[in-house]
Amino acid sequence: MAMQKRVAAIHDISGFGKCSLTVALPILSAAGIETSVIPTAVLSTHTGGFEGYTFRDLSADLLPFARHWKSLGLVFDCLYSGFLGSQEQLETVDEIFGLFKKPDNLVLVDPAMADNGCMYATFAPSFAQGMASLCARADIIVPNITEAAFLLGESYRPGPYDKTYIEGLLKGLAGLGPPQVVLTGVFFHEGHLGAAVYDRKAGVDFAFEEKVSGMYHGTGDIFASALTGALLNGFSLFDSARIAVRFTAGSIRRTQAAGTDVRFGVNFEQGLPDYIRALGLL
Repeated sequence: MAMQKRVAAIHDISGFGKCSLTVALPILSAAGIETSVIPTAVLSTHTGGFEGYTFRDLSADLLPFARHWKSLGLVFDCLYSGFLGSQEQLETVDEIFGLFKKPDNLVLVDPAMADNGCMYATFAPSFAQGMASLCARADIIVPNITEAAFLLGESYRPGPYDKTYIEGLLKGLAGLGPPQVVLTGVFFHEGHLGAAVYDRKAGVDFAFEEKVSGMYHGTGDIFASALTGALLNGFSLFDSARIAVRFTAGSIRRTQAAGTDVRFGVNFEQGLPDYIRALGLL
């Protein structure tokens, strides 16, 4: 039997509101992957639409976490980072990548910092420059359209988009350093939404599902985690993106049908059996 794959997931954890580690851990576990976590912060809820949440910054703990793992001789098939709350954390995660990067493992960065044309309120525009430097260390990056614009120092452009524009973003992002890019929030007309995929060797491809109206929290984390799980199960980048788009879209549709408060996150849990089947694990 093949050795179980192992991921180091570097994200914050919100006690309520499905995002970051509370989605990465179950999705990667469902994909059969051992998931170790480095929590960057602990919050009572995520920050999207909630007030009065508690927040504990764990920046000082990140390197001691990683150095202890290093002292144990731990190795990882993938280093996967998500939301990072400060320039200090960007620099620390870059150092953690240096501790554990090997020629045959994967560094995947979700540069979670912006959406809908705006940087998150906690970040200055200069944060994007630091994130671009971290992305240069990655094998794969998974930005949305807004994040792509900030990483490239361009103005945000609302959709619908055309292929020429999207392909320009993909190649510009790859020019930062990562040989593979998956760009989310792509649509060419209002009826569909999905991802554009770029591989320096294989070119460009797209994966779409029927678009569901509304803003749903945590879907970027769900997509990136499902993508990572598929990649580590041996699927190509293109096929992994298709699996992740389908899984994320299904999660949104279930949430819309139930009328759940969108701040609470989407119902990905009931889609896990289909995700596991898509990976050939059932």
